[in-house]
Amino acid sequence: MDAVSMTCQHKGHYELRFRSLCNARRAFAFPCDEAGRVDIDALSDRARNNYFYARTVVGRELSMPDVEPSVVE
Repeated sequence: MDAVSMTCQHKGHYELRFRSLCNARRAFAFPCDEAGRVDIDALSDRARNNYFYARTVVGRELSMPDVEPSVVE
């Protein structure tokens, strides 16, 4: 799998991206505002669970997240 991505269109078109420390092709990404705030209530159950997982394993499996413009076509 190239990347695990839970992105969707969001008002500001930003995403909070957690990159894998071991596999450069793997990441978790969540829609957020330009300050990196994720609207947890707007996430699906699966995305919400992945978001909480990503926050839990920062420093062990994933890097600190970056706020980036999302790739919206």
